[in-house]
Amino acid sequence: MASSSAPHAFAHTLRNFQTASGKKGSFYSLPALAQQFPRIGRLPVSIRILLESVLRNCDGRKLTAAHVRQLAEWAPNAERKDEIPFVVARVLLQDFTGVPLLADLAAMRSVAVKLGKDPRKIEPLVPVDLVVDHSIMVDYYGKKNSLDLNMKLEFQRNRERYAFMKWGMQAFNTFGVVPPGFGIVHQVNLEYLARGVHRRKDGVHYPDTLVGTDSHTTMINGLGVVGWGVGGIEAEAAMLGQPVYLLTPDVVGLELTGQLREGVTATDLVLRVTELLRQHKVVGKFVEFFGAGTRTLALPDRATIGNMAPEYGATMGFFPVDEKTIDYFKGTGRSRSEIDVFEAYFRAQGLFGVPLAGEIDYSQVIGLDLGSVTPSLAGPKRPQDRIELGQVGSQFAELFSAPPAQNGFNQPAQLLHQRFPVQRHQHHGVPVAGRPGAELTLGHGDVLIAAITSCTNTSNPGVLLAAGLLAQKAVQAGLRVRPHIKTSLAPGSRVVTEYLAQTGLLPHLETLGFALVGYGCTTCIGNSGDLAPEIDEAITRNDLVCAAVLSGNRNFEARIHPRLKANFLASPPLVVAYAIAGSVLRDLMTEPVGQGRGGKDIYLGDIWPSSEEIHGLMKFALNGRAFRTNYARVSTDPGKLWERIEGVRGSVYTWPASTYIAQPPFFSRFTLEQAAAHPDGAAAASPCVRGARIMALFGDSITTDHISPAGSIEESSPAGQWLLRNGVLKADFNSYGARRGNHEVMLRGSFANVRIKNLMLAPRPDGAREEGGMTLFQNQGPLQGQKMSIFDAAMQYQTQGTPAVVFAGEEYGTGSSRDWAAKGTQLLGIRAVVARSFERIHRSNLVGMGVLPLEFQAGDSWESLGLTGNEVIDLEPDPALTPQSDARLVIRRADGSLQEARVTLRIDTPIEVDYYRAGGILPFVLRQLLEG
Repeated sequence: MASSSAPHAFAHTLRNFQTASGKKGSFYSLPALAQQFPRIGRLPVSIRILLESVLRNCDGRKLTAAHVRQLAEWAPNAERKDEIPFVVARVLLQDFTGVPLLADLAAMRSVAVKLGKDPRKIEPLVPVDLVVDHSIMVDYYGKKNSLDLNMKLEFQRNRERYAFMKWGMQAFNTFGVVPPGFGIVHQVNLEYLARGVHRRKDGVHYPDTLVGTDSHTTMINGLGVVGWGVGGIEAEAAMLGQPVYLLTPDVVGLELTGQLREGVTATDLVLRVTELLRQHKVVGKFVEFFGAGTRTLALPDRATIGNMAPEYGATMGFFPVDEKTIDYFKGTGRSRSEIDVFEAYFRAQGLFGVPLAGEIDYSQVIGLDLGSVTPSLAGPKRPQDRIELGQVGSQFAELFSAPPAQNGFNQPAQLLHQRFPVQRHQHHGVPVAGRPGAELTLGHGDVLIAAITSCTNTSNPGVLLAAGLLAQKAVQAGLRVRPHIKTSLAPGSRVVTEYLAQTGLLPHLETLGFALVGYGCTTCIGNSGDLAPEIDEAITRNDLVCAAVLSGNRNFEARIHPRLKANFLASPPLVVAYAIAGSVLRDLMTEPVGQGRGGKDIYLGDIWPSSEEIHGLMKFALNGRAFRTNYARVSTDPGKLWERIEGVRGSVYTWPASTYIAQPPFFSRFTLEQAAAHPDGAAAASPCVRGARIMALFGDSITTDHISPAGSIEESSPAGQWLLRNGVLKADFNSYGARRGNHEVMLRGSFANVRIKNLMLAPRPDGAREEGGMTLFQNQGPLQGQKMSIFDAAMQYQTQGTPAVVFAGEEYGTGSSRDWAAKGTQLLGIRAVVARSFERIHRSNLVGMGVLPLEFQAGDSWESLGLTGNEVIDLEPDPALTPQSDARLVIRRADGSLQEARVTLRIDTPIEVDYYRAGGILPFVLRQLLEG
């Protein structure tokens, strides 16, 4: 990072600014740079913030004057071949992704000791914050003590992980932890960690920027902060002094006009934006919001839209800083002094205010009239599949009998309205049967999980107050939720509970079963907990297509719960409404939500709150003193459960025996000498893959949840069997996400999602595809043609020295920024993935782990090439690994015939070539640190 004492190619741009109170500061001025590059004033705001970072850190080595020039001369529709080295101000972690990252750092220190080097050379060079928010599960629900019970279970399950985090806090000077129970990482980031403007020791000010190990880090874009999600391996490199490298992006401008109509929520808006931007294929691009309609949106609404950037495929969904940003900083308790500096800095840089039409040059402009947005849900399998509220029932009925290729469930239409009995059962004190003496039956479309869950919406007091007001009106009308529906309230911040209590709305939510269950990701990440055994058994026995309705951002297959095939994203008030209705087959626009007192029909319009009612309570939601009081406790009073955790101390971790934390194998053969193009430092002659067997043939939209599940661990799975062999009881399995610090579990969990479909396997007699992580072993011998788990096949191939490859369709690797999706792929011996297209983060992670990503050309696919899975594959990229160059795909069929095709090497930038040749990002960075 450049300093004031280093020679600077643009020293003339170092200027001063002054706050309204007369306080002065220095900064690298973009208006001053514009004297040399006059088009800077028409650049997208997000590009200018990137430019400031490159300008400030221009040191003539990693960041050069050429980099400044390239970005200052950004053109809307130029060919994208230049890479930007972006130095971020800080790094943000959540605990599922943060623990394996910390394990990698600990392993690096162990390597340093082994090689006789100072382990303290491995130290984050920018501030790193880890927020523990993904570990709590909804085991208890529907009662006022659910939070306490769930947190006690959380600490019992995760003691070893939390002890490891506490080791990290004392081992590294720049590594901090926000303990469990404060909120979800994105809301803590918005409310507390984001400071607006940072100040170097030499007095130079610069804007807050970051990368985070959660794809929804983009929620911070609503605050005018440039940041996005990366995999843990990229975040690790950023922590340890590497710039984040990215191709100069296209920037799509989304002009918002008009205003939202009465009764339309921010959730409805974000689902429409997600649908619209997916249609316009903004994958890998920046999206920047502008226009008069954008100016009307409160900051929580902007954050809600920014959060969903991974769902519409963009790198960011960015909102410039303006008066609404200042209002939010005031309402969340930032100091007057830092707000003054923040506003003065952005005004001095010419970056204050939401642009209007014609003021900025964008790569593409898309328009959306806010007045056209209607109440909606999204589902049942993808967040971009928006359904207007009045069409949810009919759409579900249509998909019920549609084939899987159309996102359908492939069920006989005549079974749609059939119901099946369930035995009575006591589950954590909540009876499964609804009313005493009433027989509980289940049918297709029944809502079994209704969750006001963290992430997308719980930064947004408007929709949370709407949910509370709807609950109040519903209770007053005599409506209830049947107790077998698993209801939960998991706010993103403790401040949410405070304002729901102050407004008197929390008791009404509790009456409907929406009692507080925890502060964390819960249902949205798959931590929804078990369903009652009898319900679980009834679903399995009758192959029921039951539903979850949640206010989260992801609804991929088997993510929410392995037994629930239909999952719908909805605003918090609609989550409450569907919990009352009990079925997604009910049309809430025309049919009653339920029957109230005296059997009176109650319609959604009867209980839907007005915008005036919501606005009247908003003063309780943005109370600066409440925010300051809450977050003061992060360091002073984190709680007895956290304080009782004890573990290893010292600068080097000693790796005590644990099924949660184990020394990762990525450095087992590491040497200081540069190896060539193979993971973990092992030498390899060339990047070519020869004689490979096909591990799997996948269709479109294979997500990181499919590749590396985060939810429950099936007892019969390779990971479950390993845990049992190691003395772990089924009740203590926890989740894949919680066990990401142990490669033995994660390796066995790779491609083990219960809903993944390997199309190598023949269809069942009914035409449906087999689900689960299975494959056909292809090498000659007694096992040839045998069906087995992908893990078992991978171990067999590795024993025989045979590399493996995977073929897939479009959007391979969508979803969470899950580094284990790439790490597990590498550890299985999969040397390459050939797909029709990749999602941004996963493609980068594959390169970072030394796995070749390759893309079909000109309409080719594995289907068009006639692959069945028994072929032998050679892949021959350009020996120089020229970014995005052609590579040869050679197919050797069982009959001895050969076929060739051209594919594109998706190593996209020169620095990625360096990473791949070094064996991945981690060996690359480790060598630099130990040799420095």
